[in-house]
Amino acid sequence: MIEIKDLWKQFGKNKVLLGVDLIIPPGETIVVIGKSGCGKSVLLKHIIGLMTPDKGEILFKGKDIFKMKRKELYAIRKNFGFLFQGAALFDSMSVEENVGLALKENTKMTDAEIKQVVEEKLELVGLPGIQNMSPSDLSGGMKKRVSLARSLSTNPGYILYDEPTTGLDPVMSDAIDELIKELAEKLNVTSIIVTHDIFSVYGIADKVAMMVDGKIYFHGTPHELIKSTDPIIRNFLNRTDKRL
Repeated sequence: MIEIKDLWKQFGKNKVLLGVDLIIPPGETIVVIGKSGCGKSVLLKHIIGLMTPDKGEILFKGKDIFKMKRKELYAIRKNFGFLFQGAALFDSMSVEENVGLALKENTKMTDAEIKQVVEEKLELVGLPGIQNMSPSDLSGGMKKRVSLARSLSTNPGYILYDEPTTGLDPVMSDAIDELIKELAEKLNVTSIIVTHDIFSVYGIADKVAMMVDGKIYFHGTPHELIKSTDPIIRNFLNRTDKRL
C-alpha cells in the first residue's frame, strides 16, 4: 500500500501541493486528474522519490521513503516502472538497448538473457520484432509502447504513467488506454496514471482522484465522479467533455 500524508511542495512563491492525502491499495488502477498546473506530475515524482516535499510523508509498505537512506530508496525504486510523458527514449540507442537499459545497468544478467526479456516485453506491448529499430523511426504511439516495455523490463509491482496519451490521436489514445488496462489485469500491478484525458478515466480507472488547489478534492469511482453534482467537478467535466 502507498499512503500519502499531508504532502506539501512549493517552488519559490508557487505553492503546488498544499496537504495532499491519498491511499492507493495494492492492485488498484487510480487515475489522477485536474487542470494543468494543479500538481499532478509533481505528485507522481514525489511518489517515486524524484522530488522531496517541504512537509509530509509517503509511506511504502509502512516506511516513509523520504527518511530512507539512498541505498534503501534505490532498492524501493526497483519495484516501480515509470512511463514518462514524452516517452524519454534515447535516440542514440536501438529499441533493444532502450528496453534493456535498466537490466544492463542494475543486474548481472547476460546479454542473451536481457535480449530474451526485451523480446518478451516488446511482444507484451504488441511490438514484436522491432528490437533493431531506432526511436527516430517510430511513430508516437510506438514510442509510448516501447517506453512502456522498458518500464516493464524489471517486472515492477507498480507502474506510474505521466500523461500516457499526450500527443496521440484519439484512436491511438484508446489503444494505449486498452493496453494499460490489459497489463493491469494480466500482471496484477498497481497503476497510478496522471492524465488530462477524461476518457481514460472512464475506460481504465478503478478509482479517480481529482486535484484542485493543491489538494485531493474528490476521491471515488468513475461512476461517482460522473454522477456528482458538485459545481467544481461539473465545471471540470463539462469543459473537458462537452458530451456530458
